[in-house]
Amino acid sequence: MRTCVIFNPAARGDKARHFRRHLGAIGSGSSLRQTAGAGDARRLAAEAVGEGFETIVAAGGDGTLNEVLNGLGDAPEGFARARLGILPLGTVNVFARELALPMRLEAAWQSIRAGRETRIDLPAVEHRISGAAALRYFAQLAGAGLDARAIELVHWPLKKKIGPLAYVLAGLKALAGPQSQITVAGGGRTATGELVLIGNGRLYGGDYPIFPQANLRDGLLEVCLFPRVNWLTLARCAPALLRRKKLPASVALTFQAESLTLASPSPTPLEADGELIGSLPAAFSLRRGSLRVIVP
Repeated sequence: MRTCVIFNPAARGDKARHFRRHLGAIGSGSSLRQTAGAGDARRLAAEAVGEGFETIVAAGGDGTLNEVLNGLGDAPEGFARARLGILPLGTVNVFARELALPMRLEAAWQSIRAGRETRIDLPAVEHRISGAAALRYFAQLAGAGLDARAIELVHWPLKKKIGPLAYVLAGLKALAGPQSQITVAGGGRTATGELVLIGNGRLYGGDYPIFPQANLRDGLLEVCLFPRVNWLTLARCAPALLRRKKLPASVALTFQAESLTLASPSPTPLEADGELIGSLPAAFSLRRGSLRVIVP
């Protein structure tokens, strides 16, 4: 199958440097497209589908993956015509970990070349950007409230230096500020809280399985609603997450839904796959088995 690899040449870190050293070998068996700025990976992916490439590879982190995923969605019948491959070069690579993809470049590339395909559910969120309606697909997780505010506050030069710890520092800063009241409606429930996480898979923030019952193929979104997010919530959650990688059952309401809506009376940021995409209100849905992805 014809393969197109989309890569950000400005990406930093050991994995990206290692990738550059193998550009010749990777490029000999595929078409390599390099991005020049934000949004390029999405455009290049859509163009690659239009040119007849059957495998589109996101070589980068979760942000690059999300752009490529939405590029497939931009192309007519893109999800039927092409499948997604992943070379995990980012800071966290949550979706790659969810799929148990190899973290080593050579092994990940061999998996792509082997071409074993599976189908998983494809979540989408309808929201607003500067007052205009928008649709965004995501692979792993979306969030509103504190989670998205932390991403909004991340100091990106610092992230390049200290990696995931930059998100922790931004989260502490967000925790010190005012919190939004978010109403969630779906799955026969209506509830209000200050942080909402919507998952397709099990993992959040790397290897924390906050949705242990999640199944990428069950046609259901996972919802985790925190009624309050403050220093007491952090004190209750942090030890359990660090020691047992498990949320205390009493700190959040969890349920499943085929679709749901989020609304807030105050401006509330929204993220998808670790990228800030807009603000509430938002409506979530799922296209069952619509995403073709390469796995080991």
